[in-house]
Amino acid sequence: MESFGVRLQRAVSERGPLCVGIDPHPALLASWGLSDDVNGVERFARTVVDALGDRVAVVKPQSAFFERFGSQGVAVLESTIRQLRERGSLVLLDVKRGDIGSTVRAYASAYLDPSSPVYVDAVTASPFLGVGSLAPMFELAAEHGGGVFVLALTSNPEGASVQRATGADGRTVAQLVIDEISQLNAGVEPLGSIGLVIGATVGETGCDLSAVNGPLLAPGLGAQGATAADLRVVFGSALPAVLPAYSREVLGAGPDPEALRAAADRAVADCRAVLATS
Repeated sequence: MESFGVRLQRAVSERGPLCVGIDPHPALLASWGLSDDVNGVERFARTVVDALGDRVAVVKPQSAFFERFGSQGVAVLESTIRQLRERGSLVLLDVKRGDIGSTVRAYASAYLDPSSPVYVDAVTASPFLGVGSLAPMFELAAEHGGGVFVLALTSNPEGASVQRATGADGRTVAQLVIDEISQLNAGVEPLGSIGLVIGATVGETGCDLSAVNGPLLAPGLGAQGATAADLRVVFGSALPAVLPAYSREVLGAGPDPEALRAAADRAVADCRAVLATS
């Protein structure tokens, strides 16, 4: 199988630089006139898939909003992943998993092994048990053409107390994560498959992203307060590697499919205008 980096570049080239979340939280379900139960989640997810699955480069279901309904919710997630694959979107599952040893290996098998019912193209992962603890994820991703997006500087305000903390060598925790991921992607062409998550709301990072050679997922656009123009401030010369991510800004236009498509098209146009200047 082709690497995730290659497939992501092609998807962005063909469909535009956009990742849209599927985040069926209670307030959004209510605004769509849907019940806060597994039936509401199923209708919500199916509507987003039908509207955007053949249009958006990457779709990012948030696993927690499905898991909260137990096995029935996970079954909806499995179905959503299958439907997205049928429509040609790359599927990035937002699970932010992180652990050690056999446990992280089991997480890797759950999401990055093609035999799994929740197999996806890429996952988000937490490195705060040490980047090296994620090695089984990186290895299985490489084996099956998958990707991993590792948290570095997240858009939530609480993250800074850990991620911007400075170690004995003077580097921030975020820079340490960035440097270790850069080593994993070194020499890969045209783009590595191990990416980073850096929030569009974080402002000037003070970090060196020049050697990452992997995709940079930028959540926080739209309802969380960041605009496409903010990407210049956050990413600077690394803009060409950025994958902008929207959730509520696009999903809030639903449940009308045409309105969802129009919102996604606006987001793509805004991001193209910024990324084209890089």
